[in-house]
Amino acid sequence: MSNSIVSEFSDDSERGQELALRPKNLGEFVGQQRVASQIDLLLTAARSRKAPADHILLSGPPGLGKTTLAMIIATEMSSPIRITSGPAIQHAGDLAAILSSLVEGEILFLDEIHRMSRPAEELLYMAMEDFRVDVVVGKGAGATAIPLSLPHFTLIGATTRAGLLPSPLRDRFGFTAQLDFYADEELSTIVRRSAELLQVPIDEEAIVEIGSRSRGTPRVTNRLLRRVRDYAEVHGTGSIDIDAARAALTMYEVDLIGLDRLDRTLLEILIKKFNGGPVGLTTLAMSMGEEAETLESLAEPFLLRKGLLARTPRGRMATGAGWNHLGLTPPQSELSIFDMPPLDA
Repeated sequence: MSNSIVSEFSDDSERGQELALRPKNLGEFVGQQRVASQIDLLLTAARSRKAPADHILLSGPPGLGKTTLAMIIATEMSSPIRITSGPAIQHAGDLAAILSSLVEGEILFLDEIHRMSRPAEELLYMAMEDFRVDVVVGKGAGATAIPLSLPHFTLIGATTRAGLLPSPLRDRFGFTAQLDFYADEELSTIVRRSAELLQVPIDEEAIVEIGSRSRGTPRVTNRLLRRVRDYAEVHGTGSIDIDAARAALTMYEVDLIGLDRLDRTLLEILIKKFNGGPVGLTTLAMSMGEEAETLESLAEPFLLRKGLLARTPRGRMATGAGWNHLGLTPPQSELSIFDMPPLDA
């Protein structure tokens, strides 16, 4: 398991604090202005028709607010919300049981929808489009399909890998929102708001420092703030200044641009062990003792965004910026990644 600061915490108080810091309505929601305005229009139109909102697909890297937006949509529509996830639905019967118990106008939030089983996925097509499902009773030649009408509901699907969703499923969503990484200024606003909710005194320099190291991700912002708060309480007066923020972030191995231990380890192994690449993701993961999916979902997006890593036909490569970030000089004789021939099929 990774020691990354962005890994999941199992402590219930941590989860409770994370929930408490989430905005409750679109007015409190910081960032994603384009998506927020589009959702606001969609919900306003649905309320004016006194009808459930159309199905919504939220796509983007982890920690950008997909679950928060789903809860906000439920609040804005004054609708109950039921939360489940793709991995939890392995049989069509599991999904049929959930759908048949929904009430009119209820919102079903399906996280990691791309990981749902194929039989359940096919059942969902009819449920989303016609608001009915066919429940199969019996087996073999004696099996009978019984049509079951469903109340009109709103499905909100969330995915970190929209490309894995089949076209028939994507096409049934009335609105698809692609969430982007946040700007440092937006993250600073989130730090300021969360510190106020946590009743933690913090100065402006510390706010900017935490925001700039948050990987463009609000979930990381709030976690870093709580860790800096802990440091200030143990080693200081409880008030967060720039010195306390820097000392805490150094202790938790978060560098000046937000790279954590997992990111730096990936870069260091890629450069020092494989001379900057190219190297396959699976080989890289095995060298680190991590799962390839962990690197692909947690480390790669940020390293790519910062221009420290490149994905080429031959594998992953460290860019010149990646070498420089570790204080190393890239070899001048390396072939440009754009000049590399593709791998043979």
